[in-house]
Amino acid sequence: MFGALSEKMHGLFSKLGGKKTLTEDNISEAVSDVRLALLEADVNYGVSKTLIMRIKEKALGDDVLKSVTPGQQFIKVVHDELVALMGDGEATLDLTQKPSVIMMCGLQGSGKTTHCAKLARYLKKKNLAKKILIAACDLQRPAAVLQLKTLGEQAGVPVFAIEGENNPLVVAQKAIAEARQQNCDVLIVDTAGRLHLDNDLMLQLEQMRQIVQPTEVLFVANATTGQEAVSIAAAFNTRIAITGTILTMLDGNARAGAAISIREVTGKPLKFEGVGEKLDDLQLFNPTSMADRILGMGDTINLVKKAQEHMNEDEAKSLEQKIRTASFTYTDYLSQMQMVRKMGSLKSIMSMLPGMGQFKDMDLKEGELYKVEAIILSMTPDERSEKVELSVPRRKRIAKGSGTKIDDINRLAKSFKQAKQFFKNMPNMKNLQKMMGGNALWR
Repeated sequence: MFGALSEKMHGLFSKLGGKKTLTEDNISEAVSDVRLALLEADVNYGVSKTLIMRIKEKALGDDVLKSVTPGQQFIKVVHDELVALMGDGEATLDLTQKPSVIMMCGLQGSGKTTHCAKLARYLKKKNLAKKILIAACDLQRPAAVLQLKTLGEQAGVPVFAIEGENNPLVVAQKAIAEARQQNCDVLIVDTAGRLHLDNDLMLQLEQMRQIVQPTEVLFVANATTGQEAVSIAAAFNTRIAITGTILTMLDGNARAGAAISIREVTGKPLKFEGVGEKLDDLQLFNPTSMADRILGMGDTINLVKKAQEHMNEDEAKSLEQKIRTASFTYTDYLSQMQMVRKMGSLKSIMSMLPGMGQFKDMDLKEGELYKVEAIILSMTPDERSEKVELSVPRRKRIAKGSGTKIDDINRLAKSFKQAKQFFKNMPNMKNLQKMMGGNALWR
């Protein structure tokens, strides 16, 4: 995501790296390049102008000029101002009422219906709500109700719909009554969209808002549309007073215009971001994480969150001890590899690591992970724990059992030995915490 903008920023910072100090001249040149990069990324002109003014003002300050290198100085200024522009930390949902009503709105094709189910799944997974109901009030789009029922079933959340009813306001009224009767914690209301803004849509949403009295009105914005999403969000905010935005399709050819501009224009926080097609691919919007990604600095914040979902602190400490004492076995290797696969595709995880953006075209073959898994599973318990040497006859047997070649066994054994030696020689695993910005698993 944001590939073109990240590349331009990286080139700009590299150019500044050759300077001995920041001066008004090279700051002006750098700021001009940033302005051009932002406009090409479809950032709102007014927002871009405000951001550039803040960057230039801060970059010329005495406190910054005392820092070490010009490149690092300017990167920090741009990063800090992007974070300030996009929000103050992670915004939360207002779930104080029972039932708390979350009304979803947006144009057709933004992923609104899908994100009703994603949000329900997220609330359940994070134990923010035990009993959730989704109301199918999008009666405009053909098969929208059927789609929502299918997604609700996958998410393990019931969907309220009235067969044959053509008035979404009637469905909304009865859904509220049903949620109260069932003592639901949260009611998520899917609403109708349009291909473009029109008065009929807005009138219907205004009436819907009066009926359901939502604690949250979330605008679902397609990130691939750039600043067009911003102007649409502003229109929705004027008519129905949105409380936040969900930015979708960030796993595709996203443009930075929406991410950077939408909060500044609407005055309402970005609350969630959709990062994939699966129901679990929804995460809290974090301004620092987004600024990192825009500047091509990886996404260690969400990488650590993903890791924490699959490894607790005791497991992490046990793994560190095994690595440090060279008692890390093939069994541990297998369990860690399986954990990585649960976190997502290898390509998506690699893209979260700082500095890996420049290797976006690298061929990462998921099949290699399955091959390694098959090899280790074909070993005996003693072979996995390295109690016996992997002799040639043993390697031939493992290759036959795993459907691989003996060269594959040799490569795995060699890389495993090198990995053990590398980790054994690491000064301290706590260095990873510093790399992760203080959020690492190892405390």
